[in-house]
Amino acid sequence: MTNLKFAYWVPNVSGGLVVSKLPQDTDWSFEANKRYVQIAEDAGYDYALLQTRFFASYGAENQLEAITLGSALAAVTKKINLIAAVHPGLWHPAVYAKMLATLDQISNGRAAVNIVSGWFKQEFIGYGEHWLDHDERYRRSEEFARVLRELWTQEKTTFKGDFYRINEAPFKPKPVQGGDLPIFQGGNSRAAKEMAARVSDVYFMNGNTIEGFKKQITEVRALAEKEGRTVKFAVNGFAIVRDTEEEAIDLLRQIVLHADTEAVEGFKEAVKDAGQASKEKEGMWANSTFEDLVQYNDGFKTGLIGTAEQVADRIIELKKIGVDIVLTGHFHYETDLEHFGKEVIPLVKEKELALKESGVLA
Repeated sequence: MTNLKFAYWVPNVSGGLVVSKLPQDTDWSFEANKRYVQIAEDAGYDYALLQTRFFASYGAENQLEAITLGSALAAVTKKINLIAAVHPGLWHPAVYAKMLATLDQISNGRAAVNIVSGWFKQEFIGYGEHWLDHDERYRRSEEFARVLRELWTQEKTTFKGDFYRINEAPFKPKPVQGGDLPIFQGGNSRAAKEMAARVSDVYFMNGNTIEGFKKQITEVRALAEKEGRTVKFAVNGFAIVRDTEEEAIDLLRQIVLHADTEAVEGFKEAVKDAGQASKEKEGMWANSTFEDLVQYNDGFKTGLIGTAEQVADRIIELKKIGVDIVLTGHFHYETDLEHFGKEVIPLVKEKELALKESGVLA
């Protein structure tokens, strides 16, 4: 079993990672994100995940585009891997394959992509694109992933799908990583899990309980085995690490108490409509409470709230059930990102080593 890796959400949208009016020391600008990514790199993070957003939602009035910002951050970093999120439907896969290959060249092999099938209807129809039914969006995303991989590995690519056509297309230069450039993907539906099993390298999971994560991991792992593949697993968690558990819990209470109610309710309605389109009639946020949705990827549920020791212990429990990557959001990025990296990540590594030496972990 490999060591846990750590990723953080890049706050490339305004409002930070919570839908709250409580003042936070987090900024969405390039200069701020340049500081954050260098702090994260120095503090031991392995990945930075750049969000894809084009219209204001959950209070995010301003948005910087993911892969463009990722390219800028690649030029001011040396080690950290940059995951650019993308909406199929708003990009052509061959064009995006070229953009990712360029990012991989700039970063010397540190590019990755998170394929997001999309829940926000207004972004698609606002830009004049067709809004597909839920499972159709995942079929399109799977074709998108297949086109990326074929262009990165074939001398010339011909692809005949239901959504995309590629005709004897050459592709140079290839990514530094070639066809191994990682593809991330999330989603709770059966369609999402089947897509992950067939084409994705890492399956992202919204915040959840240990039992909830175990159920998802078991299901996706079994589906991947049927395809003769293996998939890694990443979990989302909003981290509040303070000197005492009481301080951490109090900050969580304050964040929720000052929630932007209108923005949270609007987000709740949008994702409910998206989830109802799935065959299961529920999406990623089907069982989320108002409090859960104040962190728009259910990050509070994961339980990374407490002292450094408590949060490290929780992360070890995640590792034991098969989690490979922990993705964190923070409240005060200016200080919390570094604090997590210097206080929690080393503790996790110590605990991993102790468990391996005792034979508990392979």
